[in-house]
This record gives sequence, C-alpha cells and structure tokens, in this order.
Amino acid sequence: MDTAPAVRQETPSGDAVTALESAVDGPVLLPGTDEFAAECAGFNLLVVHRPAVVVGATGPQDVQAAVRFAVQHGLPVAVVCTGHQPFEPVQGAVLITTSRMDAVEIDVAARTARTGAGAVWQQVVDAAAPAGLAPLNGSSAKVGVTGYVLGGGLSPTLGRTYGWAADHVRAIEIVTADGELRRVTATAEPELFWAVRGAKGNFGVVTAMEIDLFPVSTYFGGGLFYAGEHTEAVLRAYREWITTAPDELSSSVALLRLPPSPEVPAPLRGRLAVHVRVCFLGPAVEGERLVAPLRALAPTIIDTVMPTPYRAFASVHQDPVDPVPLRMRNALLTGLTDEVVDALVAFGGPGSRAHGAGGASPRCCAGAPRCGAQRCRRPGRRRERVGRRHRARRGHRARDRAAGPAHHPPPAVEHRTEVPQLHERSGRRRVRLHRADLPAAANRQARLRPRERLPAQQPQHPARLTGAAGCRPAAEPGRG
Repeated sequence: MDTAPAVRQETPSGDAVTALESAVDGPVLLPGTDEFAAECAGFNLLVVHRPAVVVGATGPQDVQAAVRFAVQHGLPVAVVCTGHQPFEPVQGAVLITTSRMDAVEIDVAARTARTGAGAVWQQVVDAAAPAGLAPLNGSSAKVGVTGYVLGGGLSPTLGRTYGWAADHVRAIEIVTADGELRRVTATAEPELFWAVRGAKGNFGVVTAMEIDLFPVSTYFGGGLFYAGEHTEAVLRAYREWITTAPDELSSSVALLRLPPSPEVPAPLRGRLAVHVRVCFLGPAVEGERLVAPLRALAPTIIDTVMPTPYRAFASVHQDPVDPVPLRMRNALLTGLTDEVVDALVAFGGPGSRAHGAGGASPRCCAGAPRCGAQRCRRPGRRRERVGRRHRARRGHRARDRAAGPAHHPPPAVEHRTEVPQLHERSGRRRVRLHRADLPAAANRQARLRPRERLPAQQPQHPARLTGAAGCRPAAEPGRG
C-alpha cells in the first residue's frame, strides 16, 4: 500500500516560475503562448496536454530542478519525449520534455550505446552502423529510445533473434522524486534497476541509458503487399509459415486501408491491403528460400523484400513519419488459431464494417515473437480501462508472460531480485511487482499511483513519478 502523504497542490507564483527559469538552462513555458503549445505537442494528435508549466530539459540538472519544483508545489510530474503513445493527457502537472537531450555515443569495443532521454532510434542506428552494429530498435525511426526500452521493447526486426530490449540495458541514469540523480545497474541499486525496466516512468525520470548493440549491418527483408481479397488466404498461410521460421527471422502481418491521398503509393490508395513484414538476418539466398512460399500464395501488389542496409530498417514496416491521430489497443494471444483468423477477417477483411466504403479504417496487426504469441492492434476501439496499479506493473507482466512457454500455467507469485533474462524461456516464472515485495533499498524508491502528488518533505522516500508520453516514457510495447 502506498503511504506517501497527500499534499496540497499549489499554483506556482510568478516568483516561483522566475526562480525555476534561473535554475534551468532550457526554456520554461506557461500556458497561453505558441511556444507552450508547440512544446506540449506530441506525435499522437488525439492527445492534448495542458500542464501547469513546461520545462524543456537540456540535461539532468534541468530534470532535477523541475522535479524539485514539482515537489515544492505539490504538482504531479510527467515526461514527454516523442509522444507516440500517451494514454492520458497531462493536466496541471510539471511537464518535462526531453527532446533536447538527444546525444548518442557509441563504444565499439564494448558494443554499447549511451543514449540521452531524447534520442530516437534512427539516431542510434545511424551512429552504430559504421561499426557494423545495431540496437534492438522498434519499427519506427522516430520513436524515442528510452520509453521503448523501459516498456520492454520487443524489436520487430531483431526481437526473435536477440530478445527484449529491456534485457540488454547495462545502466540507467535516473532522477528519482527526491530530485537525486542516480546511476543504477545490475549491481548498483539492483532492485530499482530491475523495477524500472518494464515500469516505464513510474520510478523516476530517466536521463540516459547504456544499451547493448549487436553485430548486424544488413538484413534481407521488406514488405509483401497483397490485395484485400486475399486476406484470409494470406493469414492462414502466414500462420503455417511462422511455425517453421528460424530465430533469425522476425515477421508480422497487418491489415490496412490507407487513405486516397497523394502521399500513399498509387497501388495502395483507398483500398484494403494485407502487409506481411519480414526481416531475416541470414544469407540472402536462404532468405529468398524462406520467403518463396509467401510470394507463391497470391499475387503481390508491391514487393520490397530484398537485401537492405540496416540503416533502412524503417522501410520494413513503413510507419507514419508525421504526427497522426492514433488510438491503439493491444491483445497478447497464445496463437493464431482458426478462431483468431476468423475474427481478424470479420473485423478488418473485405466486406467488413471496418473496411467498408467511406474513408480510412483501423489497422489490424498480428506479430510473431519467439513464444508464438500473436498480437492485434485495433486503433479504432476505445482503450480498455485498467487500474492504475495495474498500469504501473503492466510492462513487467507482459514481459513475463512472453518469457515463458505459452502452455506453462503461472505458478504462485514469487519475489525475484536477480536480473530477469526474458529471452531464456524454459521454466520462467511469472512475477508481479508489489511495493511490499521489494527489499528496503527499493522501498526507498516508493511508488505513487499515476496522478498522485509528490510528497513535499520526504527526501528519504522518493516517490514514483507520473508518466505521460514518449519518454514517460511512452513507448510502444513491442513496437516503436
């Protein structure tokens, strides 16, 4: 049970804001200006943030000053990097934006990257490519690294080969709610290191990370687009195809109808299409053999599968690069069964209400991580409301489910203090994160539920920070 005392929320005075401005190097913005609106804006146009004050952080010292300001005035703290997937608008909080903290440093000998809180995946990929290395990135070039990794991060291009991005973090630099900057690793404050990888921004504001890189410079992959009338045939063939796919092959399939706009390739404008996405890390000759059954099952509208430099990883999924209105819902399934295929076809296939006449429709997606689980994203439906405590632990539970065999029943809850290796699936137990379960060192980083206030005078018990977006970091679980 959370025990942080309730504190009175105050409206910061002009003198207080002036003091904050003198304490930070980045901009401090108040409502009512164009700069304020631009700083609050994220990738998801459906979410409009209305914080009490925005701090455009340029480094850890700015983050510390912003957190201490929030504690002093009893305000929540939220963080935005790119804003790809914030679920709740920020209201009356201190909003910290991290886009200016985008430095990337590569250690070729150690095969690691040090990424600032505002770095996006294309920056890391471009910096690592000259050394023949690559990170466990998401599908989009513009998604923030920090939020993606803290949410678990199952790479749709490298995930089946190397596992979860959160399992390949060397160190995290984080400002906790007492305003202190901490460097946490598997040996330095290991409980906090374990907890933050999956809890997103619920234990503090991450200012930098050190992540592993892998020897990948090219891939054989791209997209196969089929006409919508082949939806059911493609889904059933894909289901059989993934059962024999090697670990070097990551793939997913999407049903989409793109709008009839000039930016969309002519063969896809205003029509339903099935998009099979493929990324194979082996020889191109073997890749051609693996993809041949998919090419033979139906005529393709567009075929971009070919040997490609890893810098062009975003071409596999072709996610939007400009801000869009977005609603998303995820479901983790045990398999792509006949019932699931029937449901996907009924919801998004030809003749369905979702893909009927009259405008663009939702996009439905099924992926194939190592455990064989499938996922379906349906942006057109409202997000299921879940408890606030569940949201704080959702990243851990999703990672733990995917880590074990799909048929393995969850045993009794146990507390683990070692660093979980989620790509080692045999015998993996399910873990639930409770404050009471954490040792004393982790209880120092006591958690508050989202939108609760930070304690005014409890530096010995730094509270969990409320997250908002991009680097809340708002990461897309399993995609980016």
